Amino acid sequence: MKIIDISWPISNEMTTYKNKQDVLITQTKFFETSGVREFKLSCGLHTGTHVDAPAHFLSDGANLDQVSLSQLLGECQVFDLTDINNQITQKDLEKLDFSTCQIALFKTKNSLYSTNSEFDPNFIYLDASAAQYLATKKLTAIGIDGLGVERNQPDHETHKLLMQANMLIIEGLRLAHVTPGVYQLICLPLSITGVDSAPARAILIS
Repeated sequence: MKIIDISWPISNEMTTYKNKQDVLITQTKFFETSGVREFKLSCGLHTGTHVDAPAHFLSDGANLDQVSLSQLLGECQVFDLTDINNQITQKDLEKLDFSTCQIALFKTKNSLYSTNSEFDPNFIYLDASAAQYLATKKLTAIGIDGLGVERNQPDHETHKLLMQANMLIIEGLRLAHVTPGVYQLICLPLSITGVDSAPARAILIS
């Protein structure tokens, strides 16, 4: 069994969506003075690798604590879309076979950036046609290696189409070191009540 960590490390220097720079890790106790070390973390819930629940964009959508973790555990396939330079469309996805996986993860050029790079507003994303196509598949979740699954969509069509199809969305994966193929995914968002999203630790098992 091989375990592959595909989570975005959280740090003060990490890339944040649209350069929000809202991550702050501070040390509150020092071994020299207190005999113990303690740290405090302040960040948005859409930091690094995180899971979006339907409540993020649907008025009647479920909060993260109301969805089943089973949607984020199970057989997944990592698809190689590193040849795409802008958006992922339905035409791109029609070439892929989703019949044997429960969860689809998309490896793109986004994974080539370091975890501390300046945010690139031209990241690779799923357009509305791709989301509409995925909504016809029997998937419980999809994941992408950008900090967002959509880019500059005024009505957030990509998020809404996926969420209306009862799919969870994993954003901020790190897939540069992952060979495309079939794996078992374990993705566990923090257990926080009444929120639309939470950071997660995600691993692949081969």
